[in-house]
Amino acid sequence: MVLNPDSMKPIYVQIAEWIETEILDGNLDTGQKVFSQYQLAEMFNINPATAAKGINLLADEEILYKKRGLGMFVAPEARSIILENRKNTKLNGMVADLVKEAGHLMVEEEELVAMIREVCRKEKGEGS
Repeated sequence: MVLNPDSMKPIYVQIAEWIETEILDGNLDTGQKVFSQYQLAEMFNINPATAAKGINLLADEEILYKKRGLGMFVAPEARSIILENRKNTKLNGMVADLVKEAGHLMVEEEELVAMIREVCRKEKGEGS
């Protein structure tokens, strides 16, 4: 992963989202130790405090938990928490933007739903 320092999204949030994606992709499993703030700082060439802020963000959301003296580990419910959070924030925001743009283009709800269904079919490999 490459961090984008020019992004409107703070670096620590990008770090947190990268760790979340690693969990979703199965690269980090329940109970597995995650990278330390120092490892992340070295990997991404950032300040360890910035890396710690990203890790602590996930701990605050109960995606990670701390074992005193050992580090941070993936929580048992991490995957479901991430999925729910992303669905409720990212996906809902994208749908709201889509509906707003459709309104500007005078695309009716039924047409928009048909467009979404067509894209879903293509993603599943069903063709048109």
